[in-house]
Amino acid sequence: MTADAAAPNSARPAGEAPGHAAGAPSEPVGGWDCHAHLFGPYARFPLAADRSYTPPEALEPQYLALLRRLGLRHGVLVHPSAYGDDHSLLLHALQSQPALRGVVVVRPGSALPLGDLHARGVRGARFSHRSGAGANFSGSASFDDLRALAPALADAGLHAELWTDCRALPAIADALQDLPVPVVIDHMGGFDAKAGVDEPGFRVLLDLLARGKVWVKLCAYRNLLNEADWDVGRAFQQKMLEANPQQLVWGSDWPHLRVNPVPDATQLLDMFMAWSGSDALIQRVLFDNPERLYR
Repeated sequence: MTADAAAPNSARPAGEAPGHAAGAPSEPVGGWDCHAHLFGPYARFPLAADRSYTPPEALEPQYLALLRRLGLRHGVLVHPSAYGDDHSLLLHALQSQPALRGVVVVRPGSALPLGDLHARGVRGARFSHRSGAGANFSGSASFDDLRALAPALADAGLHAELWTDCRALPAIADALQDLPVPVVIDHMGGFDAKAGVDEPGFRVLLDLLARGKVWVKLCAYRNLLNEADWDVGRAFQQKMLEANPQQLVWGSDWPHLRVNPVPDATQLLDMFMAWSGSDALIQRVLFDNPERLYR
């Protein structure tokens, strides 16, 4: 990674600064990491027998330490498909840590009752619609599941989160616009760095964002793993900031599953900040926008 990791200005956004800088506060008062996963301890929270991957443990205390290192107060835990229908770990973490919020995975007929999830710290339900054979993991929920459950999600005060990519997105764009719930797109829509910002699928994503039909999580690195210079991702983030800065949030994607070498989340945060261009935009993405979406 050769992207410049420096923040755009010496002044930090209002509220509180990302805390990996020297002299950062040990107890941050705000700011959000909007995408992370927990795994284990497996003796207490075993993985599903039918799963697509087996990750190493990534424990709640480790994640809380990362938040302090990032200088962020709040985190959003996304239920991993490797846990199948068992949300015990996620709900336990939300109960013990009021600064955290959660995103579940549900399908029609799931035993998890939607009605009380908002009161338990859950704000959304995740679905997968990715291109390519085997792209959608065992234990995930489909776009058809989303369409079936959207009215119930709306009644429960939950949004939909969608893991998709720019190859799959155009075919479902019209259906997305008709859903009665906000939709949050993961991983910057899985843009193709080599295809550039004028690639048709990315243009569809920008159009949905500009018209307020979706939110997007700014988490670029998974789309840049085959790039020698990660700075090629700058143009994609800037296009999203130009399209609609009010519906963007940032996520670390900790613990960076199936990525080797594992990136440093503080460098990913610095990269986002360097690409943002102004402290006002950093403030909006790290503080103001997630307060609306997850509070």
